[in-house]
Amino acid sequence: METQFATTVAALDDKSDSYKENLIGTLLAIFGNLFISISLSVQKYSHVRLAGLKDTRTYYWTKTWWFGLLLTIVGELGVFTSYAFAPLSLVTPLSAVSVIASSILGFIFLRDKWKPKDFLRRYVLSFIGCALTVVGTYMFVTFGPNTHERLTADNIVKHLIGWLAFPLLLEIIAFCLLLYFYKRKNAKYLVVILILVALLGSMTVITVKAVSGMLVLSITGSLQLNYPIFYIMFVCMVATAVFQASLLTDASQLYDSSQIASINYIISTLFAITAGAVFYLEFNHADVLHLCMFFLGCLIAFLGVFLITRNRKKSKAFEPYVTMDAVAALPNMHDKGRMIQPDYNGSFSYGALVSSDSTPENYTAATLAIVQEQHNSKAASTMPYWASDLKKD
Repeated sequence: METQFATTVAALDDKSDSYKENLIGTLLAIFGNLFISISLSVQKYSHVRLAGLKDTRTYYWTKTWWFGLLLTIVGELGVFTSYAFAPLSLVTPLSAVSVIASSILGFIFLRDKWKPKDFLRRYVLSFIGCALTVVGTYMFVTFGPNTHERLTADNIVKHLIGWLAFPLLLEIIAFCLLLYFYKRKNAKYLVVILILVALLGSMTVITVKAVSGMLVLSITGSLQLNYPIFYIMFVCMVATAVFQASLLTDASQLYDSSQIASINYIISTLFAITAGAVFYLEFNHADVLHLCMFFLGCLIAFLGVFLITRNRKKSKAFEPYVTMDAVAALPNMHDKGRMIQPDYNGSFSYGALVSSDSTPENYTAATLAIVQEQHNSKAASTMPYWASDLKKD
């Protein structure tokens, strides 16, 4: 009887310790992502302020930019440390906090003038998305896994041996196949790139949790840095993070950033949750109700992030021609009512004339104004000539 009572008390104490550690990890992840979003807004404000004041200083000579960098470091350290206290399945989806904060800060510092009807049309989706993301975040934090394991070097080796048997083989095969289609078959679809990023990301979060856990244990007195597994995990963490950044750079050159942000959050979160469930066995002691509510919260958060990023303004496409504003002869030609080379949108630009076979009128190409330099030759005395008016055939 006494032995059973002692076992029950020990189990309650372990559960209480796990709850406290989960709470610490959750708060660290929330505030870390919040600091990261604030730092990005502060650094962007620094760049905009320099451009608005026509300040010739480089951005890293401003105190505002350095303050933003300091907030970034604090936020990243908070997120990194949170992996040592809370499960992967709880920390990874909390990056939605950064999306919410960035959306709110962008609205607060918005400089555009708007009317009430334009406000409802442009920003109602963002507010709905923020509300859904907050609800989803609350649900998966409340019903997420409440067990946490102290990651000593021996525990990590045991998990690694079990993971090397089958799951890692499947992940390597999937990654190699997708990389082959991406590089050799030129399958540069956004989903393909982001699945490659998510596969690497699952490795990154596994190694980050291992490195963070061993560092925290070493700081608190149980030295783990003398085990080779720590350095193996550290090298894997750095390598996978670098390759992720490279793939995301390729994606940003091909697709819109808001589209990348929403799809990457959804796919990476799903892969990270799967990695935590397979590698660290985070859902072994969870009941069916908690699992259903946890994944429902994730789905609601996914929908909210999608609505937030969908409502962002898309950047204007780059126009590969030189505008005529820089040409010195343009004001004189415009004042005299002369056309330069008509563009389909009516703007003065130097580009190919848009041709249409259905147009009954054809126009001859116009030449730019040429001003000859003053030389001692006889040709220097001739007057500069202008582009002829458009003539109909």
